[in-house]
Amino acid sequence: MSAALLGTERRTPPVAMRSGQAGAAALLDAAAVSTVRRRAALRPAPAGERPAPAPADPRPPLPPAARRRLSLLLADRGGAGGSSRRGTAPDLTELLPQWLAAADGYGYRAPEALLPELLDAARARTDLRPAALALAGPRALWLARLNDEWKFALRGIGGPAGLPVGDDPEGVRQQWEEGLFAERVALLTALRRHDPPAGLALLATTWPRERAEDRLMFLDSLREDLSAADEPFLERALSDRSRNVRATAAEFLSTLPGSAFAARMAERAHTCIGLDRTSGTTRIVVEAPHECDAAMQRDGVAPKPPSGRGERSWWLGQLVEATPLDSWRERFGGREPAAIVALPVADDWRTELHDAWCRAAVRQQSADWARALLGAPGAPSQTAEVSPAGSSRDLTKLLAVLPGDERARWVAEFIAAHGLSDAFRMLGVCAVPWAEPLGRAVVDALDIARDAGSYPWSFSGVMGLAERCLDPAAADRLDMLTAVTDEPEGASPGSGGYWSEAFQRLVGTLRLRATMRAELMPPPAAPAPAGETGETGRRTP
Repeated sequence: MSAALLGTERRTPPVAMRSGQAGAAALLDAAAVSTVRRRAALRPAPAGERPAPAPADPRPPLPPAARRRLSLLLADRGGAGGSSRRGTAPDLTELLPQWLAAADGYGYRAPEALLPELLDAARARTDLRPAALALAGPRALWLARLNDEWKFALRGIGGPAGLPVGDDPEGVRQQWEEGLFAERVALLTALRRHDPPAGLALLATTWPRERAEDRLMFLDSLREDLSAADEPFLERALSDRSRNVRATAAEFLSTLPGSAFAARMAERAHTCIGLDRTSGTTRIVVEAPHECDAAMQRDGVAPKPPSGRGERSWWLGQLVEATPLDSWRERFGGREPAAIVALPVADDWRTELHDAWCRAAVRQQSADWARALLGAPGAPSQTAEVSPAGSSRDLTKLLAVLPGDERARWVAEFIAAHGLSDAFRMLGVCAVPWAEPLGRAVVDALDIARDAGSYPWSFSGVMGLAERCLDPAAADRLDMLTAVTDEPEGASPGSGGYWSEAFQRLVGTLRLRATMRAELMPPPAAPAPAGETGETGRRTP
């Protein structure tokens, strides 16, 4: 070792050397002999048990072009490096989720040789996991049992395949009592979808012994298939030791309009809010609660407000948020939601009251109330109206309550009237690909921004969304925007060239998406060979 570190010219290696052999060669010969001697001294170990073969995956394979495309997308998932300027090349990293979703829609299976890369990609990006594991299928689970880095695939992400639900009650009980936490959550979710009462009964068997954070996660598993049959369990959860569990139980009960909880909250809210006709103009008057008593606290009303909020307004907002929205029709003389929202509110309670109604519309998924609270998107003061000073309402959540086509129209009209500055999060809740009116409104707004002389990276978020969400059929129509235009007076230096580059990337990405979609199309069925059967079923000559 000393001779190797210092060099054979400085230290003669203590090994046998043949006549005329250099010291370095003799040292390497000795190292090779030592290695063989060390290996030969090992005692043979019993052979390990060979793993069972991977299960079959009967789904059709990807078409050859789509297989090559997946290989390229996985190879490029590292991104374009640290450069801030993207150039005109499409961002393949952002197209991978869309490709996976499209491939899953056709029912293909992933190529076996690409399964390790696909699992590595899903390990690095949690947003890819459901679609990646669905494409990978049962062989991904087989591989995950052999590699600790892929254990995430065994945690129920991507569907309940292989979980003991249905006709295996003993398997369900054993998995519930002995499984890892993530496996138990996946089991409860799958069982609730298959048989909601059975899932609730299973949860009840161990509920008192679960940790508070686990109870919260298990309770959240009831959200998807919530029904009146869950009300007794949720009522008991209102007395839970954990404040978060109590709050979640109260939220779920408020989505059941016929529940006793909803009736209690409506009674409290109606005593605080009513109509005043004595002033000559019909208006809403508000008298917020003066205390948060024990009964209110049991029903999930948090007594201590966050910093900057008054106690009474905090209590009022929670009561209104949990009150069934349909009850306000009767309270306000049969008025429809739009007419109720249009009523003036006395003493500056309008923002607080409307914010609470917004949260209730989202919680109860009421399109009528969401539509009324959003109002007309093209109104000149709409931006200030939907998010007034001091408001806590989330406009995107309200939009998500509307049907997809109506949501796209609303956002398109909003962009046409107010531009893109307040529209980024709205675009994120619109269905992909964007409907024609929405796509046209986004492109027109980007074109206007270019004409104003802004830099394109001021709109990089919207441009990135457009690359992924515009209909690929719009590529040819957008070709005219790729030319370098004259910069207007006062424009940012070089903005014309940057915009041309950005639109070239947009058009190139749209065309690539169209190509990717065509590559996934199943091959056409082959025609019957000549000489087989004709229309009459007889053999043709």
